[in-house]
Order: sequence, then structure tokens, then C-alpha cells
Amino acid sequence: MSGAIDTLILWRPVGPLELELIKQAGMRSFPPRLPDQPIFYPVLSEDYAVKIARDWNVPASGAGFVTRFQVRKDYLEQYAVQEAGGKAHLEYWIPAEDLPRFNEAIVGEIEVTAEFHAGDAGHSPMRNSF
Repeated sequence: MSGAIDTLILWRPVGPLELELIKQAGMRSFPPRLPDQPIFYPVLSEDYAVKIARDWNVPASGAGFVTRFQVRKDYLEQYAVQEAGGKAHLEYWIPAEDLPRFNEAIVGEIEVTAEFHAGDAGHSPMRNSF
């Protein structure tokens, strides 16, 4: 046995305020949910995360960011993959009270893979390293 941890790559679209809180946590965890946010929704494809960051986060907050991170598969086994409006829109529904344990199951750092800003021509992704 190699001792390697079996992980799954997930993505999460975030706005600028959530990204700032992730940075404050050393790019290692997601912030607690707000009272009106009972579920944390990481998604299974970068395309889906891009769509949410571009089409929802930008109009709501002026910017959207796509994060990528790895989570231990053994932790995720307790949750079913949910389909949110189409076969290409797959996500996990993590109850807010489970987010601290979810964060403990993240392996390595959370990376920003794309960002979108209001006024960008066609909201093209801008690749940055943070």
C-alpha cells in the first residue's frame, strides 16, 4: 500500500467577500455559512463552477472566482452527489454544521483557477495565481 490519500477534485464558485475569508484562512478552509445559508455546495466540474461564478457571482457582487481543491474521498462517501437542474450540474450538499469537518477533509490548499469581473468583455476568465 502506497499510503497516498485518495482524493476527489472539487470546485466552488465564490464572490470577493468569501474569497477574502478563504485567504484569511491561509487558503485552507471555507468560511462558516451565514444563517440563511444552510447548505455548502461544492461542485464536481470546473465548467459548472465557471458558469456560476460568471453568471451569478458577477451580477451579485461585481466579481466571481472559481476555486479548486481536493477532498478526501472517504469523507465524501457519506454524501450523495446531487443533480441541480441538469446532468452537467452536479454538486454535493454539505449541511452547514458539517462544514468544519468538510474543511478538515481538504487536502492541500484551495486554489483560484479563474476570475470574472463586471465589465469584462463577455466575462472571459482571467487566470491568476493567488
